[in-house]
Amino acid sequence: MKDFDIATIQRDRFEISSLLGGASGFEVSKVEFSEEDVSKGHFPHYMLKEIYEQPDTIHDAMRGRLSREEGTAKLGGLDMSNAELRDVDRIILTGCGTACHAAMCGEYAIETLAHVPVEIEFASEFRYRNLPMTKDTLVFCISQSGETADTLAAMRESQRKGHRTLGICNNVASTIARENDGGVYMHAGPEIGVAATKSFTSQVTILTLLGLMFGRIRHLSHSEGLHIIDELEALPEKVTRILELSEHIKGIAEKYASAKAMMFLGRQFNYPVAMEGALKMKEISYIHASGHPSAELKHGVIALISPEVPSVFIAPDDAVFDKNVSNIEEVKARQGPVIVIATEGSKKVEKIADDVIYIPRCADFVSPILTAIPLQLLAYHTAVALGCDVDKPRNLAKSVTVE
Repeated sequence: MKDFDIATIQRDRFEISSLLGGASGFEVSKVEFSEEDVSKGHFPHYMLKEIYEQPDTIHDAMRGRLSREEGTAKLGGLDMSNAELRDVDRIILTGCGTACHAAMCGEYAIETLAHVPVEIEFASEFRYRNLPMTKDTLVFCISQSGETADTLAAMRESQRKGHRTLGICNNVASTIARENDGGVYMHAGPEIGVAATKSFTSQVTILTLLGLMFGRIRHLSHSEGLHIIDELEALPEKVTRILELSEHIKGIAEKYASAKAMMFLGRQFNYPVAMEGALKMKEISYIHASGHPSAELKHGVIALISPEVPSVFIAPDDAVFDKNVSNIEEVKARQGPVIVIATEGSKKVEKIADDVIYIPRCADFVSPILTAIPLQLLAYHTAVALGCDVDKPRNLAKSVTVE
């Protein structure tokens, strides 16, 4: 239904009218998920079930969208030709909360793979800013529910100014899905836990597909495109391997559950993951947590380091690995406990960290999809250890439909 619609329901029929006057046009669509999709199954919480669904939801976000023959991604829902896509000289990604963190990961992926300038805007800020935008700017509004009030308002503001505005959402029948100029569905299935998990990794996967698609119509070779596809297609199996570490992560969570504050630190592709990890911890365990670029440690937050404040470093084996190791050593020198998300085989980290969670080796541009999952499990097990209501954290709603 549209805004201002009213449904009058009788035993054998219904009518929809509009407060704006007259009848309201509508389409009837069938709900695509089953009773099994909205049950917890054998899991104690929806959040844990949704974390464990990620090998499938990441696969579904890519399903039918990768072409090995052309070495690229196919996203027909954008309703744009290659010529139109090639004319795009700037992309704006906007969303709220977890969707904004996914957008930040997308900024790194698109700029790295496609060399197209990307800017991130909180939807709540975008709707009130007079942002300078050229005619060749493309706007993506990211929302799991497709009903987030600030994101919907940002989309309408962008369209009002004449910009092509696309959506990335999970709800086919949502307002953003109906009103945008084209878009991409996540196909993640219903996400019932208030803390977003599988929607984050699906959004980052889709944004990486966009990076591949824009890159291939600009400068990436066919063989480079195939390498990116190989990395993407390997993700579900690698995620499954990380999920097997749940008991190990549970032990770490119980060790630090009494902490009053935590810091999450990462660089480049994994700086947004540090923000997302901190958000998950705050949302469901109520432990004060903050996310920062690792290199900003000396510029203020190092003052918070103490034996009572654990630091979680996201330090895969990438171009800035040695820089991250240096930051970890600085924290250890000040008696700060350190948990590290590292790449399998990273012996250097083992010698200095208090606890290590290993992820499989992967390319930089897909690392946020893998590094986010241990942080989801860390937040989940911490909240359970503290006796918190994981699926319905206090003061939060699944979809924020008011300002």
